[in-house]
Amino acid sequence: MAISKQELEFNKNDDAMRLKIKHLERELDKIYEGGGKKKIEKHHSKGKLTARERIDLLLDSNTDRFEVGALAGYGMYKEHGGCPSGGVVIVIGYVSGKQCIVVANDATVKAGAWFPITGKKNLRAQEIAMENNLPIIYLVDSAGVYLPMQDEIFPDKEHFGRIFRNNAVMSSRGIPQIAAVMGSCVAGGAYLPIMSDESLIVNKTGTIFLAGSYLVKAAIGESVDNETLGGAVTHTEISGVCDYKSENDEECLATIRELMDQIGQAQSAGFDRKESQAPKKELKDVYGIIPQDRAKPYDVREILKCIVDDSKLTEYKKDYGKTIVTAYARIDGWSVGIVANQRSISKTAKGEMQFGGVIYSDSADKAARFIMNCNQKNIPLIFLQDVSGFMVGSKSEHGGIIKDGAKMVNAMANSVVPKFTVVMGNSYGAGNYAMCGKAYDPRLIVAWPTAELAVMSGASAAKTLLQIEVASLKGRGEEITAEREKELFDKIKNKYDEQISPYYAASRIWVDAIIDPAETRKVLSLGIEMANHKPAEKPYNVGVIQT
Repeated sequence: MAISKQELEFNKNDDAMRLKIKHLERELDKIYEGGGKKKIEKHHSKGKLTARERIDLLLDSNTDRFEVGALAGYGMYKEHGGCPSGGVVIVIGYVSGKQCIVVANDATVKAGAWFPITGKKNLRAQEIAMENNLPIIYLVDSAGVYLPMQDEIFPDKEHFGRIFRNNAVMSSRGIPQIAAVMGSCVAGGAYLPIMSDESLIVNKTGTIFLAGSYLVKAAIGESVDNETLGGAVTHTEISGVCDYKSENDEECLATIRELMDQIGQAQSAGFDRKESQAPKKELKDVYGIIPQDRAKPYDVREILKCIVDDSKLTEYKKDYGKTIVTAYARIDGWSVGIVANQRSISKTAKGEMQFGGVIYSDSADKAARFIMNCNQKNIPLIFLQDVSGFMVGSKSEHGGIIKDGAKMVNAMANSVVPKFTVVMGNSYGAGNYAMCGKAYDPRLIVAWPTAELAVMSGASAAKTLLQIEVASLKGRGEEITAEREKELFDKIKNKYDEQISPYYAASRIWVDAIIDPAETRKVLSLGIEMANHKPAEKPYNVGVIQT
């Protein structure tokens, strides 16, 4: 039986996506080894579990979890030996049935020292906790600031000290914080467990002090060993700094589970949830739907039908502003409002062509109104990005594209219901902003392996930069041959392509994770459950909007 052209295209797309997912899995497997097998063996020889082993033992078995920033630091700090996963593991999961976020220093990576990306990742964890009233558990095992880069981690607003400011703010808001000192906890870092609600320390391996024995000797001439200076016995029997002493990692984690079991029920934001229904389409059908060739059109509704309950959408203004699909649906039972870029080419009522992936005035106007409606109804918002930007040209400018785009950005930015963003494909220019990019506070933002984030596509940017470069060289009297021009173009494009990769974005925590598209439904459901812990703090007000 002959395979149709459509089936052949689906299979090619499916193969391409599976290759990208395999590459992602290989890279993550390397990252999960932290500082490497020798460092792990040395860690175990001290009677300590690794950060990931601790988290596995702490979390409820057979429950969903989501790792934030696994790719943080990817390809960075090569001159310092690298920093896998930013030297800290952060997971949203369940402990004693309570959803929480766990932050565990990875002492196999530079003894758990803080690189600049470590600080950014820790602050992201605290941001998630504060935005969602989510309990946070710190598993501390860190040598403190990585001194060769101290100028990039110590003094600024979003640096190391912000951690302790956030400890204080979370405490004032009643967000539970539990800290377990399971290794080193030195200098300024010593404040973190003590600014938490309750603290635990593991005997013989956990230590807390403002200055270690060598520094104490140098500073005041006192000779004292680290255990006497700041070990578990000192801090549970003499100083009273810690609340619980544990004999090993396992006992410490079991005690945390007991403490979490005692926490009262979280308040609710009141998001509507019914019994979950599986999509009628297979989740992995997404692989074959999104084109391998990013210029080709596709119908985003087919992707949505792989994600939403019963594959059912209630579209808002279906036949208006066709380059954005706005729809009510359910994801794992949760009521959601979806704003998704539409890549298929369409016609307006006037017979004008609209190109997919571009936001036109009518699309922006429709999306703004839909976002307002979701806020009115207390419905969380899901943004699915595959956007090239806003439409340009004299016709669009005369039609007020800037005004309509500003309306959409205003409505989205002021949203008081939680927002979640999935970067499926392109995320270029102001389209990234309007579709709730990182700068607009999505509760979670994830990317598929097919994502690209940049001001513009690699080809467009390279052509623009090439024109500037060629003009500059000609101005200096250099003759530019066709071969030389191609060489310049390829050099510029290769560099730009590296920067628009989802791995580049994930390494800098512009996105929280790169995920298998088939995991999208699970991640969004977990995120909405997390967000349901915190009601909106203020009425929805979009401010001044040009109409």
